Amino acid sequence: MVQIIDKKINLEFPQGHHLHCLIAQIPNHLRRVEHGFALTDPEEKWTQVKAILDLISIGEGNLKKLHFLVLPETSIPFSRFDEMLAILEHSFRPNTVTMFGVEHIRLRVYRELLERFRENNDEAIELVDRDIDSGDILDMPVNWCCIAVKEATGKLRVFLEAKSHPFHGEEFLDKYHDLYRGRHFYLFRSRPSCFNFMALICLDYIYRDLYASNIKQIIDHADRLFFSTKQGLDALFVIQCNPKPEHRAYFEVISGFYGEFLEDTPGVRETVSVFANTSDETSLEGLPSQAPYGNSFVVMNKHYKLGKIQHPEFTTDNFSGAPVCRLRFGSGTRLYYINLPLYHELDPRTSRIPLKVHVVLRWSEGKWVKIQGDEMVAAVTG
Repeated sequence: MVQIIDKKINLEFPQGHHLHCLIAQIPNHLRRVEHGFALTDPEEKWTQVKAILDLISIGEGNLKKLHFLVLPETSIPFSRFDEMLAILEHSFRPNTVTMFGVEHIRLRVYRELLERFRENNDEAIELVDRDIDSGDILDMPVNWCCIAVKEATGKLRVFLEAKSHPFHGEEFLDKYHDLYRGRHFYLFRSRPSCFNFMALICLDYIYRDLYASNIKQIIDHADRLFFSTKQGLDALFVIQCNPKPEHRAYFEVISGFYGEFLEDTPGVRETVSVFANTSDETSLEGLPSQAPYGNSFVVMNKHYKLGKIQHPEFTTDNFSGAPVCRLRFGSGTRLYYINLPLYHELDPRTSRIPLKVHVVLRWSEGKWVKIQGDEMVAAVTG
């Protein structure tokens, strides 16, 4: 199983105020290549992503307050990786975290990137080198993501993770085409803000084997953190390119994560889970027709008590009976700008709506346009 590596980062979030998160539900158009999957339209995709980065850099509206930007799995052309980092370093504001998936690369290239950012990934290098020493695997494809943290000082720190569990299109009998299994997750511990978070790639959230499961390791690690520091896991971000975001397996793992059915799990009791998927325009060349993508969602413990809302762009529910409150978005190409709720007890003196949607934007004629007026008429059902 994977190892969870604690990383201390310098983030100064405002005390007593919620944090802001932008979920980019954008499409992936992918084709199979020798080393996994690549974007069929890298320039068009970069234009769309660059428009998001420009919005944040300019800071229109309250985007100046952004703390977390979440882009889907395999959503950034590898050829634009350095340009992406340069924008984050020079144009984004301090105290900003950006999580994004990148096109598949070979393990040898991934290892070179880890070396390039060794200062932040030294423990991960040790784990990858152990695999490399055990066999001829340098040409295996890697599905990976980057967590780029612009600290309070303005310093950009770059952390890399590899997906630990493939979907059926990434798994082969031929080991040179079979996906490399990542060996680590990072648990980021922000100081002085005391905000702790993790990022996973898609099926890493639900993977298990005979001996353990990823999510149980995360729960146990967060519980140990709580027992030693009285802090827990505040947020868990899952980036996806998932045609079945509401598969029964996700319901079961989410129920177990929040349910505390067999024991108390104080380390994850207040965790907010953000599942950021690609939009329904996504396509995978060479694979059978897939179910609709989209429906990114945010999940919280049931004690947050979200009201029942049916809205053209989002709804609230309990994920078909799970012990949670869920904010479920639509399937179209959208940017969802939300807040991550503060620690919340059901009390008439506190906010009754812990999670709010600040703005929704759609992609239209090469730019992001705010949805408003008749497009944002809500029908509150309870």
